[in-house]
Amino acid sequence: MSFRRRTLLKVIVLGDSGVGKTSLMNQYVHKKFSQQYKATIGADFVTKELQIDDRRVTLQVWDTAGQERFQSLGVAFYRGADCCVLVYDVNVMRSFNTLDNWHEEFLKQANPPDPKTFPFILLGNKIDIDGGNSRVVSEKKAKEWCTSKGNIPYFETSAKEDYNVDPAFLNIAKTALANEHEQDIYFQGIPEVVSETEQRGGCAC
Repeated sequence: MSFRRRTLLKVIVLGDSGVGKTSLMNQYVHKKFSQQYKATIGADFVTKELQIDDRRVTLQVWDTAGQERFQSLGVAFYRGADCCVLVYDVNVMRSFNTLDNWHEEFLKQANPPDPKTFPFILLGNKIDIDGGNSRVVSEKKAKEWCTSKGNIPYFETSAKEDYNVDPAFLNIAKTALANEHEQDIYFQGIPEVVSETEQRGGCAC
């Protein structure tokens, strides 16, 4: 399957409302940060082209609404994901405490072939606030949670200061790519009929 040089990777970003999911994505893709907070309605996505080793990768990052009334939309957006990014605010304990729920909900809705090995990454955002004095979730506590979930990678980020955003998303892309290799799925949901027809000389008869 490796003859196709371009790969589409679908990444889902989950977490409570207000933890900075949209800000992280905007900082990563557009290098912009806005103080104006606007809740995401339903889901939205951004794309970024990456070169990973010899592969051209299109990272499709889905930003989902953190508000519970939109969570029923989950199934359609979660299916076919190659990686799930969980985000919490290091200054808000509740956003950390709900990570278990987001983790379980994703596995339930996305229904990956092997839930134990499906790749997750945790981002602890807003570490810039008050010079770090107002944080209530320690790095140690976050890493312990990651260990309990099968040693998932952990990054501390600041969308506002553009701290650790690129390294985090590069790790996300590489993790998703490794998972995509294992599943051997390319452009899931797009039928291959056209290419078969072309291979037969363009005649569908």
